[in-house]
Order: sequence, then C-alpha cells, then structure tokens
Amino acid sequence: MATVELTKENFQDVVAQNDFVIVDFWAPWCGPCRSFAPTYEAASEKYTDIVFAKVNTEDEQELAAYFQIRSIPTLMIFREKIIIFSQPGMLPASAFEDLIGRAKELDMDQVRKDIAAQENNA
Repeated sequence: MATVELTKENFQDVVAQNDFVIVDFWAPWCGPCRSFAPTYEAASEKYTDIVFAKVNTEDEQELAAYFQIRSIPTLMIFREKIIIFSQPGMLPASAFEDLIGRAKELDMDQVRKDIAAQENNA
C-alpha cells in the first residue's frame, strides 16, 4: 500500500477513519529521513491493514507545530484515534518491525482505562 500524504486539511479525517495509522514526520532535506524512507515504504507494503502516512514538515509547518515536532524524522502511531507512540529518530528495520508488532498487540480497552484513570487523578 502506498503511503498517504497528510496535510492539515486531511489529517483529522485519515486518523478518524482508520483504526491504525503510523505517521512519519519528515522533510526533503533531512538525510536520516531519506535513509528511513525505504524501511517505511517496505513496512507499508507488508502491513496492508495499517495506514502509513507522511507529513512533509516543510510544507505542513502548522501541523508539525501542532504536534510539537522538534526533530525529524519523528514517528507517531495512532490506534483508534489515540496517540500510543511518538518518538524522534529513525529506526532500523528490525526495530520498526518490533514497534509495529507491539503496537498491534496493545490492548486498546486497557489503554482507554489507563487514560481515564490518569484523567481522574489529575
């Protein structure tokens, strides 16, 4: 599956309409971003049940600012509209595969319970 280009116009729709979205915040001038791109594309072809999306931080500065992107590449994973992972830096293919596996196995009912508990304690 090809990656989806995200903009401030379509970001909310893509995340809201898909249960599992992995977002790569990148820029054309970023060497590590270009190095990570083949790994990201290969994963997008392997995991057809996941939406792989990219945000060009040069073109979408408002979106990058909203998510407080300070370093690129930054990966962000949404499951059922909840950010479950956000981390700058490129990953080797094996670490990216491991991350995807752990994100798939996550019990989202427990995540929602944990969030509710944190909000009640705040």
